[in-house]
Amino acid sequence: MVTKVQFGIFTVGDVTMDPTTGRTPTEHERIKAMVTIALKAEEVGLDVFATGEHHNPPFVPSSPTTMLGYIAARTERLILSTSTTLITTNDPVKIAEDFAMLQHLAEGRVDVMMGRGNTGPVYPWFGQDIRQGIPLAVENYALLHRLWREDVVDWEGRFRTPLQGFTSTPRPLDGVPPFVWHGSIRSPEIAEQAAYYGDGFFANNIFWPKEHFQRLIALYRRRYAHYGHGTAEQAVVGLGGQVFMRKNSQDAIKEFRPYFDNAPVYGHGPSLEEFTAETPLTVGSPQQVIERTLEFRDYFGDYQRQLFLMDHAGLPLKTVLEQLDLLGEEVVPVLRAEFAKGRPAGVPDAPTHASLLAAKREAEIAPVEA
Repeated sequence: MVTKVQFGIFTVGDVTMDPTTGRTPTEHERIKAMVTIALKAEEVGLDVFATGEHHNPPFVPSSPTTMLGYIAARTERLILSTSTTLITTNDPVKIAEDFAMLQHLAEGRVDVMMGRGNTGPVYPWFGQDIRQGIPLAVENYALLHRLWREDVVDWEGRFRTPLQGFTSTPRPLDGVPPFVWHGSIRSPEIAEQAAYYGDGFFANNIFWPKEHFQRLIALYRRRYAHYGHGTAEQAVVGLGGQVFMRKNSQDAIKEFRPYFDNAPVYGHGPSLEEFTAETPLTVGSPQQVIERTLEFRDYFGDYQRQLFLMDHAGLPLKTVLEQLDLLGEEVVPVLRAEFAKGRPAGVPDAPTHASLLAAKREAEIAPVEA
């Protein structure tokens, strides 16, 4: 089935105390819970599971491809992605190899989201300088882009040793690199980078008002068209979001409030009501989540991927699985139908390995026919 918009979840893999019980899961429990959540995502009919990359407590996903490879062996349909691969502090050669290997193991059900991360100390841990964050992101991705598309690469840059006659192995599955999203919360340079390569742009609109992300996405769309990849409406956009649901909205607010108030990311700041008014966080009934998410298209135009953050702030696994049931059974089917209505014919469907392979073969045939 062709999926016009992909729906899924992303995790940051935090190990956080449950404020209602005072209990903190072990790292082992949290890692296994993330796997259970991914399997549940496939069970309830979601399209994507994405994990972040972190190298500092209280987070556990330091090796995303290890986790995604394990999940690949236990799923059949789910697209496996990162919600951040640190393009600044990972060696692009290792990224090229790791994700190509994962591609083969998962039969192509793989893409990757490049990001700079939000943890300053990670740079010196991996021998880099945070003041070079943007230049690192630009140079490292330029090399990665070539490694996946050229069998033999000669290269020299500022931040790593030169390459001479280098071939990364394995080569991408079917000669088609994983689809790349460039994720950003604040950086116009990353929107520009995504547009330059004709890649996807993922605006993780979970913390800031919509006007900020409207500017970033509009910039990406304009520059995508400028570089000749298609019209602005054909640019490939993904969005983040945060939800907590119960059948009754007041029950959702009451249950989620202690988690919000004590969350490491946004706790002890604005009230829950203030935060939900100013950001896409939606706490309420499934219908409220549907209505709020449908507004995203009004703000940002037709887009290709919607990921929700659902397993953070110390929420117990049982609760997260209940949330996924609601998302898969009551929310996503309605969103699929509504997003399909009135969608212009020129707006591309969400990219998959199959669609990228078909486009590659069509491009190879075209010169022969001409």
